[in-house]
Amino acid sequence: MNNRALKLLFFCNGIFVLAGSLLGPLYAVYVEKLGKGILTISTSWAVFLFSTTIFMFIISRIGDGFRKDYLLMAGFLLRAAIWFSFIFISSIPELIFLQILLGLGEALGTPAFEAVFAEHLDKDKPIEEYADWQLIQNIIMALGVLVGGFIVNGYGFKYLFFFMSFLAVVSFFGVLFKPKRVSIE
Repeated sequence: MNNRALKLLFFCNGIFVLAGSLLGPLYAVYVEKLGKGILTISTSWAVFLFSTTIFMFIISRIGDGFRKDYLLMAGFLLRAAIWFSFIFISSIPELIFLQILLGLGEALGTPAFEAVFAEHLDKDKPIEEYADWQLIQNIIMALGVLVGGFIVNGYGFKYLFFFMSFLAVVSFFGVLFKPKRVSIE
């Protein structure tokens, strides 16, 4: 692949995907540690999905008025802040509030990534490039789930959330300080 914009997107979003996948199935264990059961796990995840849907609808109506790279960076940074905040919560209402904000981060970043990605596809190889991204993403997510398990097992959730936040900030700076010859606006 010779497309510099796609390479940058693959790299920055790949780091971000790694960050997000570190929590993966451990989310249920984390919520259990807050002292609540399966219904709370399901409810908090449903709140995230529902808030993502609402915020995605809003972004679908106003997002084209903003630079896509700014939306992408805002999504990275907001999710980094929320993952870091997971270190400090101690109650389900706090978790629910963070899940709502996490939905906003998802709604800011995901459509922006997808739009930039679509703009930079090679017109002769769109399926190949989408498939390449899916292959990379799946490998990264599998690795992330394993690494997340090792981190939580060896050090605990605080270190996991710190590392997730750090990686999301790295993704943010990767887009912010992109080479001038790479346009993803």
